[in-house]
Amino acid sequence: MMSTFRQGEFVGSLDCGTTSVRYIIFDKHANIVAQHQLEFPQYYPSPGWHEHDANEIQRHADLCIEEGTKALEVAGWAKESVKVLGITNQRETAVAWSRKTGKPLCRAIVWDDSRTKNVVAHFESKLKEVGIQVSPGVWKKGTDGIDALRDITGLPLSTYFSAIKLRWMIDHHPEVATAHQSDDLLFGTVESWVAYNLLGGVSKGVHISEVTNASRTLLLNVKTLQWEASLLEFFDLRPSILPKLVSTSEVYGKVAYGALTGVPIGGLVGDQQGALVGNKCFKQGEAKCTYGTGAFLLFCTGLDIVKSRHGLISTVAYQAGPNAKPVYALEGSISVAGSAIKWLRDSMQIISSASEVNDLAAKEPTTGGVYFVTAFSGLLAPYWDPGAAGVLIGISQYTNPSHIARATLEANAFQTRAIIESMKLDSGTDLKHLKVDGGMTNGDLVMNILADIGGFTVVRPEMRESTALGSALLAGAAIKLFGWDINNPDTFADVNTKGSQEFTPSIPENERVQRWGGWQRAVERSKGWDEGIAE
Repeated sequence: MMSTFRQGEFVGSLDCGTTSVRYIIFDKHANIVAQHQLEFPQYYPSPGWHEHDANEIQRHADLCIEEGTKALEVAGWAKESVKVLGITNQRETAVAWSRKTGKPLCRAIVWDDSRTKNVVAHFESKLKEVGIQVSPGVWKKGTDGIDALRDITGLPLSTYFSAIKLRWMIDHHPEVATAHQSDDLLFGTVESWVAYNLLGGVSKGVHISEVTNASRTLLLNVKTLQWEASLLEFFDLRPSILPKLVSTSEVYGKVAYGALTGVPIGGLVGDQQGALVGNKCFKQGEAKCTYGTGAFLLFCTGLDIVKSRHGLISTVAYQAGPNAKPVYALEGSISVAGSAIKWLRDSMQIISSASEVNDLAAKEPTTGGVYFVTAFSGLLAPYWDPGAAGVLIGISQYTNPSHIARATLEANAFQTRAIIESMKLDSGTDLKHLKVDGGMTNGDLVMNILADIGGFTVVRPEMRESTALGSALLAGAAIKLFGWDINNPDTFADVNTKGSQEFTPSIPENERVQRWGGWQRAVERSKGWDEGIAE
């Protein structure tokens, strides 16, 4: 019997986020042809701890691909229409698995987990007293050591980055320590783990890590794009655990099983860098902010690494092929954005669905003087305080759930503004407009609050799956599909042109200044609540 399916040319994108996995199939204009999404379990075994089961992530990814392929066929297209797969992922989440069995050795530690405060304190004192070896026999310690670490990696010491989480695993899980000692340990971030499995698992042993993800480990030299031996020595990690480094857009191999058997994987990218590419922010000075579980603002700095003096991090934006020069970005990371709304829903139960937050917040024109510093796991950029605690301040008998809902949305806007103020100082560029995407941006009220508190125009595209789209563009470009070329942004002129909506500030400047002052006072009260002790 002849197949009635039409043959097309599409790109698949597997988006492995913090709370869900999505498989989205795009056409050459970035229209979504088919998709499937599944949430996977979250584990919070102790305050500040957040874990994932790496096997569950993989099972959900496999299931999304199968169901997404069925949806493609329901739409009348042959499954062979998917020509290449891109993968994008939650960054900094650390996975440890066995070289011999291909199975995880413990649960993955998620990027926003803050159990490692004491590990950070330990390495801060080591940096102060012993320092790091920057060239044979040359050590830098104290403030020189801090600067040297920033110089090599673009990052500060923080609970956020993967090497710190891996160190905790080795120190607290005997099976990880044993595997480390016996060269059986494989370490990777989520793209590394998912690619390992899709490309054949233990039988093929393809252990790779893509540079945007690797640049968040505290182990990569961002200038040379190589693992840095002095940092492995500093964190006491064996080189054998590390994956082979690959670029953001190249063919890494073919899918070994399932509906995509034989399809090449051509793009791997950390989700926030994926969103930068998906928003087509290829030029120096273009910026986007993605509001998901956390919020992440990236500002493209081109071929230059801009060293932040104001609490941002320097990161690899993408590398458009194995021989391409890397493009860099300044980034500000906010650990709590959409997860604060989830907290209102699941823990406080003042809303029954995430979208309800907008209706509840809209019942009051202001927060009634309430500020909510959502430091559930410390504060990231630009404050970098792992000991900061969540603070609701300004509460009175007048305060009601609507004020708190509104203060939750404002917290998001204030933290975005804090990052943009730092970006202005570092880059000398004033931000006129901010491109946004991610689940939180669906509410118009959130966008209006962001424009009012930030004092800039907020631009929200109609097609907001920018993260998945970014990995699709990188994957398509790797096999020259549709003539796409990451080094020539004009080749994406027909991609995602559906238009966008703009939100402009509507409150007077003096009110903006006053509220900004209140936020800064609230942050000061949140800082340093829980001090780390060197382990």
